[in-house]
Amino acid sequence: MSLTDELWAAIEPVYDEILAHPFLAGLTDGTLPRQAFRHFVVQDSHYLRDYARALAVCAAKAPGEAEVRAFADDAVGAIAAEQGMHAEFLTAFGDTAEQAAAEPVMPTTRAYTSYLLATVYGGSFAEAVAAVLPCYWIYARVGERLLAASSPEPLYAKWIATYGDEQFQAVVRRVLDLTDRLGEEISPAERRRMVEHFTTTSKYEWMFWDAAWRGETWPV
Repeated sequence: MSLTDELWAAIEPVYDEILAHPFLAGLTDGTLPRQAFRHFVVQDSHYLRDYARALAVCAAKAPGEAEVRAFADDAVGAIAAEQGMHAEFLTAFGDTAEQAAAEPVMPTTRAYTSYLLATVYGGSFAEAVAAVLPCYWIYARVGERLLAASSPEPLYAKWIATYGDEQFQAVVRRVLDLTDRLGEEISPAERRRMVEHFTTTSKYEWMFWDAAWRGETWPV
């Protein structure tokens, strides 16, 4: 079994729960409350700043020049997404990027990024790749799945199109190819750690959408 097959098998129940979540159902039929989408965008802006740092660490740990360039480019792309697409979404809500940046980082966002950064800094290159992979792969699968239906709400349709786009899909295929190459080189113990990190951050992906749906705040 290839490593990517093993990884996906480990999180297939999580992915099924993601597809069934009312946040995504509301995206496609246009019924998602705009406040839930705003919560998502603001928290995603916070998340992407730390995700870019995680990708930069992947670049620093990468063994080959091609991988260094690829992850460095993806880190820049994460910042560009935060500054571009999110700014456009926030403008639709009458907000600015500066206002969003001043809003608190909510519990799920903090937990996810803390785990992500701890793993990429403390683990091997392979473990770092496993930790950042769900944000590539699950978004690509979700975008691909939702693209045909799109959404009657233009903001939601734009979000779906971004992740269903072939350019993004090609980036994800590149990371999946790298993951399978790593699977041929690493020890069984490191492979188990990759599965653990991949599974954990996949669960955080579900939690991230759920937090937006619930309008999560700090309880105290």
